[in-house]
Amino acid sequence: MRQIFLDTETTGLNPETGDRIVEIGCIEMVSRRLTGRHLHLYLNPERPGSAEATRIHGLTDEFLADKPKFREVAAEFVEFVRGAEVIIHNAAFDVGFLNAELRRVKQPKVADLVGGIVDSLVMAREQYPGKANSLNALCRRLEVDNTNRTFHGALLDAGLLAEVYIRMTRGQNALVIDADDGQEEGGSDEADLNIDLSAFSVTVLRASDQEVAAHAGVLADLDKASGGKTVWRTISA
Repeated sequence: MRQIFLDTETTGLNPETGDRIVEIGCIEMVSRRLTGRHLHLYLNPERPGSAEATRIHGLTDEFLADKPKFREVAAEFVEFVRGAEVIIHNAAFDVGFLNAELRRVKQPKVADLVGGIVDSLVMAREQYPGKANSLNALCRRLEVDNTNRTFHGALLDAGLLAEVYIRMTRGQNALVIDADDGQEEGGSDEADLNIDLSAFSVTVLRASDQEVAAHAGVLADLDKASGGKTVWRTISA
């Protein structure tokens, strides 16, 4: 599977009021391996940036003045992302800006160009309910080094997102079972169902009192974070 980690920097918060993209960063991964291919574009937004946005990403109007306009690099961007699954942190924000830019140059929307859009912020909220799930918070939680992140930068943030995503999804392939593995065409795995398990000795490791207490604390935190909507209390009752 080909995946692209994508981030943008902008002149402000709302493309519908004329804010534009000033930087695009894309990093490619194929079959869970970073390939080294990337796309990094600085863009002339054809309008001044807001003071708050400039404070965040550090890209001044002077720096961007001689950079290409989006229409001049649109084909390069479209070709890079076409058909890939795109992973974005807080996807609605970046996709909204990209769709506005693509609309100006009469190109299809992002969803029509790519094979799928994954919002890593949604993933993080599902995995870590009730926790801070900004990119910085995820870097701290998953031990991804972000000490070079003085300013927000599209390529830097796409790289951090790649590391965060790999760690968030680590081990997912361990649960995938190939139904055809080890079988010839037309064969059957019926013999595997007749294994005598009585010869196997299973070692049971009992949790210590400290481990039981720690587990109870985690369950209590989850129950608090969900507003008392956890189901195990109902089941155990």
